[in-house]
Amino acid sequence: MGAVIREQGGDDLFEKVEGARVAAIRRREGEPEAAGELQQLVGALNPRDAGELVRGFATYFAVVNLAERINRIRRGRDHLRVGGAPQEGTLDATVRRLAAAGLGPPEVRDLLQRLLFEPVFTAHPTEATRRTLLEKEQAIGRLLVGRFDPSRTAAEERTALERIREHVTIGWQTEATPAQRPTVLDELEHVLFFLTDVVYRVVPPFYEALEDALAAVFGTAPAAIPVPPVLRFASWVGGDMDGNPNVTADTVRAALARHRALILERYHRETLDLARRLSQSASRVKVDEAVQRRAEEYGSRFPDARDAVPPRHRDMPYRVLLRLIAARLMATSLDEASGYASATEFADDLQCIATSLVNQQGSHAGLFSVRRLVRRLETFGFHLATLDVRQNALVHRAVVGRLLGDPGWLDRSAAERATRLRRAIESGESPVATALADADAERTLAVFRAITECRTRYGAHAIGPYIISMTQGADDVLTVLLLARWGGLVEKQGVPLDVAPLFETLDDLGDAPDVMRGLLEDHVYRAHLQQRGNRQVVMLGYSDSNKDGGIGASRWAVQRAQAALVATLDPAGIDLTIFHGRGGTVSRGGGKLTRAVLSAPPGSVRGHLRVTEQGEVISANYGLRGIAMRTLEQAVGAVAIATAVAPNRDARAPQWEALMDEIAATSRDSYRALVYGDPQFVEYFRLATPIDVIERMPMGSRPPSRRAGSGIEQLRAIPWVFSWMQNRNVLPGWYGFGTALERAVAKHGEEAVAEMLRHWPFVKALVDDVEMVLAKADIGIAARYARLAGTLEPAFFPTIKAEFDRTVALVLRLKGTTALLDEDPVVQRAIRLRNPYVDPMSLLQVDLLARWRAGGRADDELFGALLATVRGIAQGLQNTG
Repeated sequence: MGAVIREQGGDDLFEKVEGARVAAIRRREGEPEAAGELQQLVGALNPRDAGELVRGFATYFAVVNLAERINRIRRGRDHLRVGGAPQEGTLDATVRRLAAAGLGPPEVRDLLQRLLFEPVFTAHPTEATRRTLLEKEQAIGRLLVGRFDPSRTAAEERTALERIREHVTIGWQTEATPAQRPTVLDELEHVLFFLTDVVYRVVPPFYEALEDALAAVFGTAPAAIPVPPVLRFASWVGGDMDGNPNVTADTVRAALARHRALILERYHRETLDLARRLSQSASRVKVDEAVQRRAEEYGSRFPDARDAVPPRHRDMPYRVLLRLIAARLMATSLDEASGYASATEFADDLQCIATSLVNQQGSHAGLFSVRRLVRRLETFGFHLATLDVRQNALVHRAVVGRLLGDPGWLDRSAAERATRLRRAIESGESPVATALADADAERTLAVFRAITECRTRYGAHAIGPYIISMTQGADDVLTVLLLARWGGLVEKQGVPLDVAPLFETLDDLGDAPDVMRGLLEDHVYRAHLQQRGNRQVVMLGYSDSNKDGGIGASRWAVQRAQAALVATLDPAGIDLTIFHGRGGTVSRGGGKLTRAVLSAPPGSVRGHLRVTEQGEVISANYGLRGIAMRTLEQAVGAVAIATAVAPNRDARAPQWEALMDEIAATSRDSYRALVYGDPQFVEYFRLATPIDVIERMPMGSRPPSRRAGSGIEQLRAIPWVFSWMQNRNVLPGWYGFGTALERAVAKHGEEAVAEMLRHWPFVKALVDDVEMVLAKADIGIAARYARLAGTLEPAFFPTIKAEFDRTVALVLRLKGTTALLDEDPVVQRAIRLRNPYVDPMSLLQVDLLARWRAGGRADDELFGALLATVRGIAQGLQNTG
């Protein structure tokens, strides 16, 4: 990187970057004059030089982030090469643990039949990297993995390094993000890149690893423990209307059309590749008559494709049939009548070839490759990924009130609304004709019409659950059923749609069991559940609950809600899927997924897990094939273990739960006293963070606020968390927790709290996540931002710093360690090495903010430099919102 910066930016830029880096390291090492030197260096830069300096550090972090992921792949390969015990989190380790717990082939077979991991990819305003840069990252990754080969010659090594430098240099010369705000379809392309270019490739190896693990442990034939599909993928991009006026019925259609086009193109390409591979000649080996008959049938359907087969290939029956199958796939993508009506028909063709290969000595002559395509088809169908649809309950309420002709609808109680909705559904009542002209009503009903069309066109699996944000009562769910009927989404059995209430705030999480109990007692909804197979998806939100009451209260509310939902729905025989709305950061439910799954309440996982993957998490978990494979192995393994090897309830659980009630309440009170207790805190937040920059960033199709207003209540969780991450406070991830721990220790004793931490996985995971956030925070840098608040700084920052110091001290005491992350030295070292490179960008951002605000926020050059610092700091910390 140093060579690239010197070549592209000149010696002057290189010296500035190197000078800032060295000064930052010296500052971290405690040299008193280094801080002043660093401040002087970054404070003297004009906007253009500031932007180039930040670009130097940001590009360094982009390369380092990739190198760290490659190193994870290398460590995994080294572990496999050495042998011995399987690496923790692999499918081999999972199957061995299941066997050690007493599960035999029949129990494992039953477990696999109900196992499902479904990551849901969502758009993120700070992740709109150009596709070309993502492709360059993939290319560099492949070149780095290629360097693992010890037989490489010196010339090959030079070539690889030159190609790496070429990709890095072209990346330097390419703007990382477009100047225009991305559209919904731009966001879709970003998300689909990971599905089509990475996940598509790793699905077959995942299943092969699972089959190998089962064979190694149980030694049975594959038929004894068949491996059904356990992976499914979903997306919100194009269907998430909540607060985003750019998502409409048209984007639902466009997103699913794009899904279909991309997956058919991949199948077409792979089918032609199979045709090239399966070159068996009829004179050398027999094929099943079914293959011959199908080739003749397809030859008459697609005469042009038949005639395009060269004469020298016409005695190769598999090749001929596969060329004709490719022609039918092309007809499918063009919506021609001769195309496949469903993915099942394509699967039948592939099975025809697979059966023939088995019967005619082809088990090692193409069957492996055919089965790989079958695995992909089982996973992606013709729709690639399920599209969820989401809208806010308040929007539905307003629309249905107008369509029912009731101007006082919003003022009625939830029970009154539910009674009226029930009557409308049962009687088949039509909407008020005059209200149909209302723009919001037409927009809402159009979405249900689009869902109906897309289910018919792309299959039932193309549409996922309809998610209702900010659900507060049974009436919010009944509203969707009525609107769906009015929008034409109805069949003989009822509305063919899973409706998923989303409980987000602390109060709503607490009310979730009562809402679901009310729905179970509602005969209209119970009938709907029955025709949906008694399956219920309930989504729990982490982001708004954290913004509402801080991390301690938020995590405990989600944990409590899960347990209560299980207790509510289990006796009714409802198959519950809890859908976790996790963000990228700890403050928004992020952290290690496996740890969260294994610490979930008993019975809450039950074989299936649905979880959002957002922002930098998508790139970190699915950006490279080796890492994507590891992500899927760990997630599926955790779900399997949490389902089949659930620990017995600890006898101390009642005391611990009571103690967590106290910790959550104290944490919430402390957090809310700061954030909501003083009306001036909003102004402090707006001055001590770069929120005013973030609000102006062209970084997503969704507005930064749900509703008009500058208050914290109106602000979305992503910019709220992102702002605190940028100023290095990372306040939502720890504030209030230290005070709560301190009071718990004072009341119950240090050993009682420490024992709970050691033996309760939930609390251990919570404290570990808070510790990670504390390690990434830098209260010294945060103090620089606080000074931007002027006279408000002494009113708030000393309180924030005191709570930070208190939280660090309590975490270290309870864990019995001397430094943050002593128990995770790899991450500890990574943060320690990264900080000196982030610090110059942070100090530069403080200086630029002061100058930009002093000029009335009118200087576009300064704003451009500020945008560069925001993106650079996000890359350096590997966290946004």
